[in-house]
Amino acid sequence: MTRTTIKLSYFRHREHRAIRLDFTYQPEIVSLIKAFPGMRWSRRHSCWYLPSGPETLKRLFDYLVQQGFWVDYSNLKAKPGDAPDHQKQEQPLSPSQLVLLDRYQRYLQGLHMAPSTVQSYGYFIKRFLAFLGGQPLSETDNSTVRAFVEALVAKNQYGVSSHRQLIGAIKHFANLFSESRINGPELVRPRRSRHLPTILNQQEVLRLLQSTPNLKHRTAIALLYSSGLRISELLNLEIRHLDLERKQLHVVQGKGRKDRYVVLAESLVPLLLNYLNSYRPKRLLLEGDGGGRYSGSSVRSFLKRSCRRAGIRKAVTPHTLRHSYATHLIENGVNLRHVQELLGHTKPETTMVYTHVARRDLLQVRSPLDDVVQKALKADKNDTHILLSGDL
Repeated sequence: MTRTTIKLSYFRHREHRAIRLDFTYQPEIVSLIKAFPGMRWSRRHSCWYLPSGPETLKRLFDYLVQQGFWVDYSNLKAKPGDAPDHQKQEQPLSPSQLVLLDRYQRYLQGLHMAPSTVQSYGYFIKRFLAFLGGQPLSETDNSTVRAFVEALVAKNQYGVSSHRQLIGAIKHFANLFSESRINGPELVRPRRSRHLPTILNQQEVLRLLQSTPNLKHRTAIALLYSSGLRISELLNLEIRHLDLERKQLHVVQGKGRKDRYVVLAESLVPLLLNYLNSYRPKRLLLEGDGGGRYSGSSVRSFLKRSCRRAGIRKAVTPHTLRHSYATHLIENGVNLRHVQELLGHTKPETTMVYTHVARRDLLQVRSPLDDVVQKALKADKNDTHILLSGDL
């Protein structure tokens, strides 16, 4: 499987140490690189770069891996804390190890895992095999795994998401290669961080749509919000999946390879008809150049521009619109079970996170400070010092 390589190296930029990124130019790759916070372009050196620092390098490495890139750090002449020590000593895989890696990736493909998962897990196992060196699998056990995890996670300060992926990769490795002495069930993933999602209020959604002059872009944003679509579901949406009469969208093979029907907003129908008559797509609703699949990075890019025009300062991604859709449904009193089905969630616990940001019930809760002030005012109507707006 081919995978784009990003080469990292240090260089001097205006008398300061910086991290340089080199890669084969592709518009989609450039969009993903530019999206990383703090990324800059050097005209003098004709490269993308970041100011150097251990935290910056860690975040950049995690980001690139999560985006599906191979990261070549062999040119990094690291100082303590700048880059993982074990990376400098990593040896290429032997022919027998390459056979194991290929067998592992074909095993994951046989489980019908997503290509991005196969790539990510394959990357971690490649690192694991390099860590083992010449050690036979029959001598590899959970203590070996712990040593590897400490080397890769503790020294690199991997995030929870990457750590969980790493453990998942090794669990599948243990299942496939029974000759190893790794006990998969004893390997514990760290708990996933629970962050409340960023959402837009309904006025912000309306401003966002009004600030998107391009018809195609406005249609894409409206679909993401009005039907709670994932970006992959939007990009895979075909014209035949639209049912304008029944006001439904047929989401085919969404996440987890599940089909579902979602509501098509009545107010969106005129916009959709205008778009279809203007652009005349043949198969996919959103077509890229030459009728191919539209780029996810393009959607993120024009969404970012529309947010700037709308004066929205929140960090908005296509998934933010899905979060907003779910939250607004709950605030409007839609049953949690129905919201779960509309979103295509397997577990109700996944949907329940939106109950923490929905404000339908919270808006009715009265702050105890209001009670304190009101009681004091009733007790002594002449005491103006009670009012908090006065000069204290």
